[in-house]
Amino acid sequence: MNKISMKNYMVTITRVLLAGAAVLLTADGVLSANPRSVTGVVQTGGTSSSQPLPNVNVTLFEATLGGPTALGHATTDAAGRFAIPYKKKSSSSIFFVNADVGEGVEFVTVLGANLPASVTINELTTVAASYSMAQFYRTGVISGNSFGLQIAAGMNDNIVAAATGQSSAVLLSSPNADQTNSLRSTRSLANLLAACVDNPDVTASLFDLTTPPGGLPPHNTAEALANLARDPGRNVDGIYALTLLSNLYAPPLITMPDAWTVTVKVNDSGSNEQDLLISGPGNLAFDRRGYAWVTNNTIQGTPCSGKFNVVLKSNGQPADGRNGTPLSPLMGGGVLGAGFGVTVDPRGSVWFGNFGWGDTNNCTNYDPIPSSEGNGSMSRFTLTGTPLSPPDAYQGGPVRAQGLGADADGNIWISSYENDSVYVFLRGNPHRAVSFLQYQGSGPFDVALAPDGTAWVSNSGGLPAGENPRSVAKYALVHGALEQQVLQYLGQQLRGLSVDSHGNAWVASQGDSRVYAIRPDGTEIGHFSRGGMDSPWDTAIDGEDNVWVANFGSLQLLTPPFTGRLTKLWGVNAPAGHHVGEPISPETGYTVPSAGSEVLLHNGDPLYGPGAPPSFIPMMRQTAVVIDQAGNIWSVNNWKPDIDIDFAGNPGGDGIVIFVGLAAPPTTQVH
Repeated sequence: MNKISMKNYMVTITRVLLAGAAVLLTADGVLSANPRSVTGVVQTGGTSSSQPLPNVNVTLFEATLGGPTALGHATTDAAGRFAIPYKKKSSSSIFFVNADVGEGVEFVTVLGANLPASVTINELTTVAASYSMAQFYRTGVISGNSFGLQIAAGMNDNIVAAATGQSSAVLLSSPNADQTNSLRSTRSLANLLAACVDNPDVTASLFDLTTPPGGLPPHNTAEALANLARDPGRNVDGIYALTLLSNLYAPPLITMPDAWTVTVKVNDSGSNEQDLLISGPGNLAFDRRGYAWVTNNTIQGTPCSGKFNVVLKSNGQPADGRNGTPLSPLMGGGVLGAGFGVTVDPRGSVWFGNFGWGDTNNCTNYDPIPSSEGNGSMSRFTLTGTPLSPPDAYQGGPVRAQGLGADADGNIWISSYENDSVYVFLRGNPHRAVSFLQYQGSGPFDVALAPDGTAWVSNSGGLPAGENPRSVAKYALVHGALEQQVLQYLGQQLRGLSVDSHGNAWVASQGDSRVYAIRPDGTEIGHFSRGGMDSPWDTAIDGEDNVWVANFGSLQLLTPPFTGRLTKLWGVNAPAGHHVGEPISPETGYTVPSAGSEVLLHNGDPLYGPGAPPSFIPMMRQTAVVIDQAGNIWSVNNWKPDIDIDFAGNPGGDGIVIFVGLAAPPTTQVH
């Protein structure tokens, strides 16, 4: 071998040896990347004081559809420290770490799709994990589909910072902090877990209080809190008593809540400009990435039509336009005072109905409301946020569109309020529309698709009072034409409706504070109230066919400001001992009290504007409830709470209240 060959040979050997230093041989003889480590600490306590937990077994898991996969183990040292080597840093699902503290006490920290360098495992991270993963925590372990798990992990990060084990920046700042009670609720629940560490009798009491009716007791504290998250209205007083046994996390709740819900409130449109603040969100629809496309009624503090809508990521933060995503606030395409109508079709187009608000006398630089003579009824965007509709929107046909729906064939169903009609854009083509003219004054409000492809429509009888006959109707698209199959008169001031897996329609009747259930043949199953119901505006069906109700409150003047609440009813699959329509939520509904701070808009102004008296009602008049694929309920603050101020022309609500992990994720994505 000559000198040149020898030199090349030595260089090659050196490279092989250097490369070999970065790999190792696995048990089955396969070369694997040299593992790095997740390091962290297991401790009890977080805000006022903390104590390391030594000799605790810690396991790194990757969640799957079945049982989670254990990726590594470690035992904490005297300082509560651990290090777990790993061979892969990212997952198509999520990672989490589990600490077996002993005697049924189990702490969990959710890590998401990418492993961090360091992590804290404590009571507060466990509260966040149990609530965010509540719908995937039914068998003693976290398991489920990767899409839903990743959405849940994003909500987990809204509650806690996994690196430090402290409350997240989201919960610590407006519009959360002490504007709602959730920051304190999470700390009170963390105190309960801290008491479990010190006393096995507290753990036993927690297990008794969180055992589902007719079900088995939880295996550990993390599962117990997940049970509580799914059914937060049971044994509220007993749970509260346990939270008082420790004070390691401060400040806690100072009064017992109506239920042990945890919420995250969001109010950022993506802009702090006065004309682009969220104002009267009306409804929303999720796309296949979990992004929420939200209708926005007005300009904040005025009755005038907004010329933008809002797009939020699956964690509630405004879409930022990166990597082919939309940029919020969303403008163009003829958007003008969107109302209740939004849907995402199977081809990936997002549709908004332009309802229009205010009048030309009170609104400067104002376009007339959408009308048969022009300036818009329907707007359309790509999933990247690019407008497809013209600058004055799609003309002709629907006038002042309200509820929208997209069926499996991409037909866009439209309730056209102003001309008492139901329209369908065939295959999403606004130039190929068919329609059905209903009775005069019907004022169609919402439309919802049934599993068989038919569509239910709620007829309001006119806004706001419903002075004309109110009804529900059902339509089928037959050979390119609309056929009315059902027309049933009922209710007062009908609003939103939804359809369960059996094809039954559930419609909100604001005027008589009821929800009506109607069979596919048009006969009435019954009408229901209670569970905090007060002038309902919308319904949603969860993955267990139970019914969730958004409450708007009375529109009577000289009534107290309305405190928002969420209602849950048993659906047609009610278990033995319960009846269809029976309330599951407490008589108060699921509420969101203030913890003492006034409600602020995203720009820091008081809810009713600079210099206005403070409001302490974070959850207001609701017009929509929509459930995402992690079981989070997005409840829309459409109007402010004080009707006497609002009727003077300042109605637009301030954002969305997200109830974390509360509902079974829907099994279908028909909008």
